[in-house]
Amino acid sequence: MVAARTAAKGLSTVDLEQIRDTVAAGRKPKVVFTEQAGQIAGQLGQVVALTDPELSDEWVVVRFGRDELPFSPADLAIAPKTAPVKRAPAVPAPREESPVPAPSVTASPADAAPAASDSPAAPPSPAPATPAPAATAAAAAAASSEADAAGEPAKGDTESKSSSRPPAKKAAPKPKAPAGLTVTLAYADGEWTVAANQGAKALAKPYVIKAGEALKMVAMLDVPGVHEAVEEIVAAARAEAETQAERLRAELAEIEARLAELREAE
Repeated sequence: MVAARTAAKGLSTVDLEQIRDTVAAGRKPKVVFTEQAGQIAGQLGQVVALTDPELSDEWVVVRFGRDELPFSPADLAIAPKTAPVKRAPAVPAPREESPVPAPSVTASPADAAPAASDSPAAPPSPAPATPAPAATAAAAAAASSEADAAGEPAKGDTESKSSSRPPAKKAAPKPKAPAGLTVTLAYADGEWTVAANQGAKALAKPYVIKAGEALKMVAMLDVPGVHEAVEEIVAAARAEAETQAERLRAELAEIEARLAELREAE
């Protein structure tokens, strides 16, 4: 899947109508994730269904890898169309020319047979001498004794030694390493969020957690400066909450005093 960064702002009403018609026709239109989708921005997906927008803000179901997840229209945009690839024209194969047969030449009997008067008859060649059986056996025995004295291994011994060797072991294939896992803890607009990705696959979209849970997660990390930064953010949020609580208590006390005066007036 090819990643391509996009600056689109989401699907418009016209885009959603076109996607609805395309899905109804049995096709799966391609979309690209916008920056609002988080770390998977720029990745491509296919719309497989549209649910009821009144039930949830994420009602566009997109197939991303092997998963089908719901997203909001702001997380998606129409995928850009790629230009078609032009193919080169086919070159016809050269025609094979049939070979021209060579003219046959027939020799006449007069040319083929030499004249008897031109060359004398050749004498018959003597037959090769055949060694006696006894001499052959003696020569073979002498050669065998010389080989034994020199310490040369016999043919049968060589074959038995080569067959007794164990076969070479093939190297076991290396197991495929799993894709990298990324867990992100973030703080923005007064809220802590956690997200998880394995490679290009989103295991968990950013979801809100409590400040105490964020502080526990960071406490397990031995990274200088990170724990102090989280404590400062939590302390500032606590101070703001206490100030707001005091203001609400004062307003509540004023309202209760006014209500007591109205009851006494009755």
